[in-house]
Amino acid sequence: MEQGPYKYIRDGNCKVSRVFRIGTRKSQLARIQTDSVAEKLKELYPELKLEIVGMSTLGDKILDTALSKIGEKSLFTKELENALERNEVDLVVHSLKDLPTTLPAGFTIGAVLKRENPHDAVVLHPKHVGKTLDTLPDSSVIGTSSLRRAAQLKKRFPHLEFKDIRGNLNTRLKKLDEKEDYAAIILAAAGLGRMGWDDRISQILGPEDCMYAVGQGALAVEVRARDLDILEMVSVLHHPETVLRCITERAFLRCLEGGCSVPVAVNTEVKDSQLYLTGAVYSLDGSDSLKETMQTSIAADDKSVDEEVDERVQRVGVTASKICGGAQDRAERLGINLANLLLSKGAKEILTVARQLNDAR
Repeated sequence: MEQGPYKYIRDGNCKVSRVFRIGTRKSQLARIQTDSVAEKLKELYPELKLEIVGMSTLGDKILDTALSKIGEKSLFTKELENALERNEVDLVVHSLKDLPTTLPAGFTIGAVLKRENPHDAVVLHPKHVGKTLDTLPDSSVIGTSSLRRAAQLKKRFPHLEFKDIRGNLNTRLKKLDEKEDYAAIILAAAGLGRMGWDDRISQILGPEDCMYAVGQGALAVEVRARDLDILEMVSVLHHPETVLRCITERAFLRCLEGGCSVPVAVNTEVKDSQLYLTGAVYSLDGSDSLKETMQTSIAADDKSVDEEVDERVQRVGVTASKICGGAQDRAERLGINLANLLLSKGAKEILTVARQLNDAR
């Protein structure tokens, strides 16, 4: 195994000759996200030499099929992880919501960066500017490739129709603006913000309208679990509150065995050292749903203030050795407990039917 140079970095004496290669998808948004992570690393380690390697993933190549129909959990990550495994790149930047809750053996999420707005946004066709989903004409067509968004919005806005729309952000906006097929499309607010397109956001959907996807709005850095030097290097990018929120969300989803092919949504917040998790599952048309909220303390107890967290311990794929282990454990347990509560009320049946109906479409 190639010897990592980070013994120098830990001494604050960063004399690094090796070039570190960061893998990313080729889309404009992916490059912007990866560049932002590279800039943060360069600020922390000015001598660091970084090279960005763009590649196309299966999700980028199959553009005529709804994501939920392709049935592959690692649509946007597999090719990047293959490159990581072959030592062609040293770290990979992802949107956390694209990363499955169980990672392939040998990989870990070494950093979860501070979350941006996790909510969904409405982008209107220019002719509807000034309207909201409530005020759009009956039978207006809304574009979204997400079962989660469609299930919640069908229930909330029964006068609207929902159709799949695929492609990267640029492609979807082009489809909206240049044709009359859609009155509006639903996109993640964080992605629009990173692209500098905040001015296209007509409406942010709060949790009462549409809860978000697990991990939405957060960037993740995936590394080889054995590369402890690289793990140490990227760990400074972890944002503790985001880490705990995303651990609880990912634990919830993993326990439900959810993915792209079922409508599962969450909302998390931290208030007064309490972590609140609201989680829900939906039928495809949103008519059947289960939603509950639970909370746990994430205050560091006296025992855990100085504890060393074992670097090899992963919680739903995340390694965060500098964040209180007790708080991470409680966050993970919260997600599991909430999932089990929903399962006890019939969540499995709702999701099984949703999966079968989606497969049959």
